[in-house]
Amino acid sequence: MKGYVKASELAEKWGITNRQVQSMCKSGKIKGATKFDPAWAIPSNTIKPTRTGNMKPGRIPKDKDL
Repeated sequence: MKGYVKASELAEKWGITNRQVQSMCKSGKIKGATKFDPAWAIPSNTIKPTRTGNMKPGRIPKDKDL
């Protein structure tokens, strides 16, 4: 379909696994993604979602020094 890409193409573009893209589609993090039986159709102009969750209590981010 014109204007859409597969999850595997997007995974390669974003540098993550195909499964991670599929999981984001299923959870609704990628807007406009549509399931066509075994595959996802994702708008080609989609930007990678950012993480918005907080870290678990007591965890120190890797880029921070003590």
